[in-house]
Amino acid sequence: MSEIKADQATHIRHGEELDTYVLNQYLQSQITDFEEITEIKQFSGGYSNLTYLISTASKEYVLRRPPFGANIKSAHDMGREYKVLSLLKPHYPKVPQPVIFCEDESVMNCQFYMMERVNGVIFRGKDASKMDIPRDKMRQLSENLIDNLADLHLLDIEKTGLVSLGKPEGYVLRQVEGWIGRYEKSQTDDIPAMVETAAWLRANMPRPQASAFLHNDYKYDNVLLNPDNITEIMGVLDWEMATVGDPLMDLGAALAYWCEEEDGQFLKSFNITWLSGNLTRKEVVERYAQKTGRDVSDILFYYVFGLYKNIVIMQQIYARWKAGLTKDPRFGGLIYGIQELSKMAVGAIGRGSL
Repeated sequence: MSEIKADQATHIRHGEELDTYVLNQYLQSQITDFEEITEIKQFSGGYSNLTYLISTASKEYVLRRPPFGANIKSAHDMGREYKVLSLLKPHYPKVPQPVIFCEDESVMNCQFYMMERVNGVIFRGKDASKMDIPRDKMRQLSENLIDNLADLHLLDIEKTGLVSLGKPEGYVLRQVEGWIGRYEKSQTDDIPAMVETAAWLRANMPRPQASAFLHNDYKYDNVLLNPDNITEIMGVLDWEMATVGDPLMDLGAALAYWCEEEDGQFLKSFNITWLSGNLTRKEVVERYAQKTGRDVSDILFYYVFGLYKNIVIMQQIYARWKAGLTKDPRFGGLIYGIQELSKMAVGAIGRGSL
């Protein structure tokens, strides 16, 4: 097994630079004894909010801000993400310590927040071909990933105050209609599979589940692993879509990223779940049901919706790229992912299984 290194920030992408002087002035005016910023770098992962490493002489922080050109405020709500971290931290140790939220858009032309850095390893799909993780270690990590999702869903949303993050009643219906609407507003290409999938979702609403806290973007590249023991999850990142509602929506979202060996190359480039040792999608559902006691008989609906939601997220980003609002070359290739995942959705519907 090759050496495992903690996730590293690198150079800042062109057009996504931060004004070090202005940021430094603001942070020193708001945080007692905040040292001068010595360096700013950028983390390369992710297609949504931008993530930077802020270094001072003795500490490291992570700063999150919306992408340049974004106008979908509900998808880039920095205040909400900061609130999630603040509510979670006393009850769930695997989140970074939040430091400051800035709602004054004059500082950076947007709202942003900063948290303490947690050093750890992130396994991203683009690195999968280089990994030689032993099968038994991969199996243990795969099981731990699902057990940790179950732990999140078992948090008491009333005692923790997490219930204040949303309105659980009618959550599934609102999500289905909301994401269909988002797709229609951002649509750029004629994809019949998306019309078929939307109609099926509307016609196959599941039975209600008891509400829980949801991460809503739970996958390998949103967890930090211990470099000395890669089966141990040290932290969970990217809480921008966290809310309360039907927990199987969260499981469905995770399954939509959970690619297997026979799945298409685009999806496999986004995750490492196809590597030997990982649970299959079917095994994920079985383990989750065992850990939570939830009824998972309607899991096909949640899986198909997870695929549909991922497609819409890609479509919104692709539409911004096509309109020239962002220059990141990765975004142009998202149309192939949109086509691939839409075929997976109608394929699952046709089979009647994951």
